[in-house]
Amino acid sequence: MPLHDLPPDARPREKLLARGPEALADAELLALLLRTGLKGLPVLQMAQQLLDRFGGWHGLLHASVADLKQIKGLGPAKRAEIAAVLEIARRSLHGELAQRAVFDAPEAVRRYLSLQLGGRDHEVFAVLFLDAQHRLIALEEMFRGTLTQTSVYPREVVKRGLALGAAAVILAHNHPSGVAEPSRADEILTKALQSALSLVDIRVLDHFVVGMGEVISMAERGQI
Repeated sequence: MPLHDLPPDARPREKLLARGPEALADAELLALLLRTGLKGLPVLQMAQQLLDRFGGWHGLLHASVADLKQIKGLGPAKRAEIAAVLEIARRSLHGELAQRAVFDAPEAVRRYLSLQLGGRDHEVFAVLFLDAQHRLIALEEMFRGTLTQTSVYPREVVKRGLALGAAAVILAHNHPSGVAEPSRADEILTKALQSALSLVDIRVLDHFVVGMGEVISMAERGQI
């Protein structure tokens, strides 16, 4: 039913103000962003349909602008608000990692990488460049396409690390298949980068593989 037909304590905005955002279901949170539905399609139902179509928040927040444009009822304002939520989350996590050693915030690293790399339809190799206290200097997407030892160039990672004054790095790439299991090729690539970066005293702390809703640490697996 339309939001105005719901009892006041069941309306998402009133419920959030009275009980906090954690009390809202996913569809209720999204309904607050969308604000209005379509004729014959109340906003709560529209929100649930969107989440179902994209496989939940993870898929929705990684949907491209072109994907969102195909959804009836998602005009420029609503698409912009969804994109803004993702960017706010990214900037919040970036700020946290820039002020804290990454080892003090392992889950923040995973969330950050999931937001940056999850849901892509092609492989992306990224590097988190860290200072001497292991705080984030920058995350840069350095290579795209099919990632192998021959398509990721260690000299480019070394050059960028020196330019940024990095003392350590965390490597990361996604698996478009959604399965985050590290491959033998991932291990070979990691060792090649470790060897190249060690020559300029830059440590490789970890290599994360990002899948659909899962981020695996190769260091935790004993593969580094």
